[in-house]
Amino acid sequence: MGGAMDPESLTIANLLVGNSPGAAAIEWALGPGVLRLDEGTRVAVCGDAAVAVNGEAGRTWHALTVGPRMELTITPGGASRFVYVAVQGGIDTPPTAGSRSTYLPAGMGGLEGRRLRVGDRLPGGGPGGVALVESAPPPVRPREALLRVTVGPQAERFDLTAREALYRESWTVLAASDRMGYRLGGPAIAPRERATLPSEAACPGAIQVPDDGQPIVLMPDGPTVGGYPKLAVVVRADLALLAQCPPGRVVRFREVSPGEAREALRERASRLEDLERRAIGEGGSP
Repeated sequence: MGGAMDPESLTIANLLVGNSPGAAAIEWALGPGVLRLDEGTRVAVCGDAAVAVNGEAGRTWHALTVGPRMELTITPGGASRFVYVAVQGGIDTPPTAGSRSTYLPAGMGGLEGRRLRVGDRLPGGGPGGVALVESAPPPVRPREALLRVTVGPQAERFDLTAREALYRESWTVLAASDRMGYRLGGPAIAPRERATLPSEAACPGAIQVPDDGQPIVLMPDGPTVGGYPKLAVVVRADLALLAQCPPGRVVRFREVSPGEAREALRERASRLEDLERRAIGEGGSP
């Protein structure tokens, strides 16, 4: 599994610097920091952050020109959880299982399978393409996230009161949330019987409910199998909205049909395809 917590922001950052949408970039999640570039290049920072190039204020969701040996300072703003930093040509770490993503639970991929730390050097992927757009609007992210979900495979294991509570109540993203799963605080909605089941396939977005009745939403680094009943599944188009919610943010759920979930994904794909066409020009390639 693995990959970006917010694929839409990653895609936009890459397109702004002329990369292919899935090129390797930095997912920035913890506090301020500085990047020093050995060579001049174009950089895009997408997310809630303040940006400066050699002390001069820059703009997020824009392509920035950074000269040789210049410093790029990034200070996350706190309204969202992840910021994406794309460099023209991408980051050329060795692929693992066909991906350059870092999978922390297994210590695989990326740079030695770990988080970046002070003094690390990342190899660039070359000159890359030439983007035809200089900026892009950020995705709309309301402060109180209303997340669309489809009915889960074990919904019948919950009584009507618990099922209604999932949609009626507000839920708070807890501090004990990470790339594996987001824990939500709210009224207990435990299943009628003991929650543990034989392990079965699980996917990002699945809302598992253990015996304490507090939901856990599986995220990109979550397990591929699980034994807790799944009351509902956050639709793929809305999972990044949840991922960007910092601890303390309130979320709510709304049930939709599988057809509506597919349409939401098509709408998101259409927005990104339109930006890609403008970024590389009709008939071109990044």
